[in-house]
Amino acid sequence: MPETDAGKKIFCLFTAVEADPLVKVGGLGDVAFSLPNALRQLHPDEIGGHQIDVRLVLPCHSTACHAVEEGSFRIDFNVPTAMGVIPSQVFLTYIQEMPVYLISSELIPQGTSVYTSDIHRDGLKFLFFSQAVLELSRAMDWDLDVVHVNDWHTAVIPHLLKRGKRAGVYPKKLKSLLTIHNLPFMGAGTQEAMRDLGIPFSNDRHLPAWGRRLPLPMGLSASDRLVAVSPSYAEEIKTPEYGNDLYDFLNLRADRLSGIINGLDTRLWDPATDRELLVRFTTDTLADRIQNKLALQKELGLEENAGIPLLAFIGRLDQQKGVDLIFDALKKITRQTWQAVILGTGNAALENQARQMEEDQPDRVRAAIKFDTRFSRRMYGGADILMMPSRYEPCGLAQMIAMRYGCIPLAHATGGLIDTITDAVQPENATGFLFEEGTATALAKTIQKALRLYKDKSTWEKMQINGMNRDFSWHQSALKYANLYLSLSDHN
Repeated sequence: MPETDAGKKIFCLFTAVEADPLVKVGGLGDVAFSLPNALRQLHPDEIGGHQIDVRLVLPCHSTACHAVEEGSFRIDFNVPTAMGVIPSQVFLTYIQEMPVYLISSELIPQGTSVYTSDIHRDGLKFLFFSQAVLELSRAMDWDLDVVHVNDWHTAVIPHLLKRGKRAGVYPKKLKSLLTIHNLPFMGAGTQEAMRDLGIPFSNDRHLPAWGRRLPLPMGLSASDRLVAVSPSYAEEIKTPEYGNDLYDFLNLRADRLSGIINGLDTRLWDPATDRELLVRFTTDTLADRIQNKLALQKELGLEENAGIPLLAFIGRLDQQKGVDLIFDALKKITRQTWQAVILGTGNAALENQARQMEEDQPDRVRAAIKFDTRFSRRMYGGADILMMPSRYEPCGLAQMIAMRYGCIPLAHATGGLIDTITDAVQPENATGFLFEEGTATALAKTIQKALRLYKDKSTWEKMQINGMNRDFSWHQSALKYANLYLSLSDHN
């Protein structure tokens, strides 16, 4: 890096539609705060003397707007659309010293959920927010280097930016980066909202015709860099099985596509400090963990027996997560002793299957059909095995949390699960179990293998310690993102 570039700031706007702790619905909420925060914590010596100035921009959802204090920074600005000029406001708040800009307008309604069943309404909200982000950058007269967008909700920003640069509206140096968290969710059904707002469709002939009219493919076409949320997922989406009919296009853009595993906020997920656990523990006090298991069994109304392996599922009940495979697999395991608890909500049919399984096997199955983060912490801290038979999993955080809490993950070998779990082929180095075929039979065989190994307490404890010692913090991932920013900026 040239000496003249030393000490320069790289100014990045990080855009998303949810970010914990202001507003969180899913995994994106975890990433959208933790990653920018980790980027701001990087020392200049780690990135060639540079400093990353990241600022977060969110829609002013009701829960987020509660953070705005009376008399705080506010700017009024206008957003031109095909529906007319929409008056908008931006408010400034801070999360752990990170500036967070909250955009408000009539098209970002208060009192509604972040995501609703009305795709046209959601489309108007998110697409307008994307337009407003670019107008805000002009109203604030920011000297931006990079705008970082996430998933389909903000994916039209690179598309609009590219068109605007051609018209001389935005500076040529301003670059875009899009992170793909879940490729199948492309913003289907938002075409009418794009027409309402005057957002032109893509004319990229390398995209399939249908892809030129959807936000995520439009962003994939226009972004200067693309990042998938794990190296394995970056490879998978270039194949017919996982590429959702965009694999040919993604292969054409392979030189701009990379994979960076999501990190984990290790301050929030720490068994040594987690107040939700009956007994907090470290690798040095791992033996104390059994008290959490006994307490969890008691809470669930299951037999309190440290010798019975306790299996867990924590997450969304849908086909992607492979919950149906769990039901079929456990029915196959009749000779070995086990207990299981299913925590989550989602598909009504799968919820009913979970309840039916508890009814059929009341002595060893519990169905907790609810969203309960506090209970999930007790499960991570007390269960022996976390089942993750996802048909695909771009990254996954649950397996990282499980390992940190001494709970052994058992997962389908896909996406980020491959990148974070070391299979028990050689148990002395292992952190979990992986199975190749996404079938109930393969899952059942792997559960049976884990149940047999559970009896070997020294090997099991070694696997627990291996997982607890893994570094899943955001630091290394933030460094990789920072280097991508540098490669895009004029400072490199």
